[in-house]
Parts: sequence; structure tokens; C-alpha cells
Amino acid sequence: MISTRKRVDIIGATRKHLTMKTALTIAGSDSCGGAGIQADIKTMTMNGVFAMSAVTALTAQNTLGVTGIQESTPEFLALQLDAVFTDIFPDAVKIGMVSSTELIRVIAEKLRQYQARHVVVDPVMVATSGSSLLKSDAVRAMTEELFPLAEVITPNIPEAKVLSGERIQSEADMEKAAAAISNKYGCAVLLKGGHSINDANDVLYQNGNIVWFKGKRIDNPNTHGTGCTLSSAIASNLAKGFNLTTSVERAKSYLSGALQAQLNLGAGSGPMKHNYLLRNRFAECADGTEE
Repeated sequence: MISTRKRVDIIGATRKHLTMKTALTIAGSDSCGGAGIQADIKTMTMNGVFAMSAVTALTAQNTLGVTGIQESTPEFLALQLDAVFTDIFPDAVKIGMVSSTELIRVIAEKLRQYQARHVVVDPVMVATSGSSLLKSDAVRAMTEELFPLAEVITPNIPEAKVLSGERIQSEADMEKAAAAISNKYGCAVLLKGGHSINDANDVLYQNGNIVWFKGKRIDNPNTHGTGCTLSSAIASNLAKGFNLTTSVERAKSYLSGALQAQLNLGAGSGPMKHNYLLRNRFAECADGTEE
């Protein structure tokens, strides 16, 4: 028979050695919490990894649009990345909004220096609200510096048009554009549908192979941060050891659940309910219900 005190000591010793997979998000902050760093951390947490962050910019934004951007300096972004990589090395890295060439070059330099693995790049050029988030001169830097380091990039159709130079009006066009981008930059491409071409079907082009992920369009106008959420969920699953195809499949399933929860906040395109699977006494309201 083990005494109560002995049992407590054993449990304490076990907890001291608890570890978990980790993921780093390198992105901008969203003051209303629906996209960017905030969405990434929520997504990574709900997908079972320990989330860390390096902030590329502060944004003043809400569900109606972006009203201001204050970039991090290249020097401070480098310090953030050094702090993470030299202490809690990430099992995967997600890169979101980076609005200047200087910041992109710092990120690429640090990823190479620390030999980062499982890099997912969401080439954020336009917010869900339609606001531009990426300076035009930074597009070339992103494609030259970050894409070659990525395991996968996740453009939507407007972004893929820019990156491929192709007209995209059908699923065949999506396959052609994904192949063109992948062959040009040497990384897998998940080209996201949902822009009036199909019912949210996405295509993955990897090493000459094409895989379609079928999705049902969900009747929910609140889609703020969907791209951030999907790419963060993919990174989380790569960090946990799933292959890319399985990681995309699991990420899409999680995203669909967050949309189906039908959260309705804000006057514009609102955020999703990232914690729709959270069920415990700490999630309860004062009246005993769960939000």
C-alpha cells in the first residue's frame, strides 16, 4: 500500500517531466482576437500543442477592417525568434502576416540559422474584410526567402492568382496554379477554394501528386481568421507527427467545427469559435451553461 504522501510525491515527480509538442506562430497581432497571433494561439492550444509567438506587427483591426499597422523592428523580431529557438525549440512553425521585406529577411535568416522544421507559410496578402496587409515589394521577398524554406504554403485563390500568374476559374485551374507555384518555389501548395469556385474544396499539390479535400460550404458569414486558423492547425498536426495529407485533413475538420459553432460577434465578418470543443467546469458561465 502506497501512502498518500508517497503517492503525491510520485505524481509531482511525473509532472515535473511532462513534455508536449510545440509550435511557433510568426505573425501579426489582431486587436479583436479573431485572426493573427490570437487565432493561432487559440488554434494551436485546441489542437494539443504548446503555442509560442513572435509578433511581426501590431494591428488596429476589428470585424469591419484594419485601421492601422505598427510593425515590429527587424532587430526586435530577431530577438523574439532567438528567445524562442534557444529555449523551447518549436516542432513546427507557422508564418502569417509579415508586411515588409526587412522582416521577411530576418525570419528567413533565423529559420535557416536554427534549421527550423515543418514550416507552414500562409501568404497573407489580403484580410477577410478585403484590406491589404502586405506591401507590394514584400511579395517578391516572401517568395524568394520564405517559400523555399516551407514544407507547405496555403494561398487562397486571389493570392494564388498573384503567385502563379494564372487565371483561376475552375477546379482544373486550381490544380494548374497549385502545380505552377509548387514547381516554381519547391514547396507543397494547399490551394484553398471557397471563393465562388466550389463548396470549400481545397487541393494539395505535393511532389507531383494531387489530393483534393472536399468540404461543404457552411452558411456562416463570420469567417474572420479562417486562413490563420487552417494554417495553424496544419502546423499543429505536423508538430505532432502526422504527415502533410493527414495534417490538412485534420485541420479542415477542426476549421469546419469552428465555423459550424455559429459564433456571432461584431458588426462585420466576425470570428469563429476556436474553443468549440472545450467542455469543463472552468468554461461554464455563472448560470451553469457553457458559452
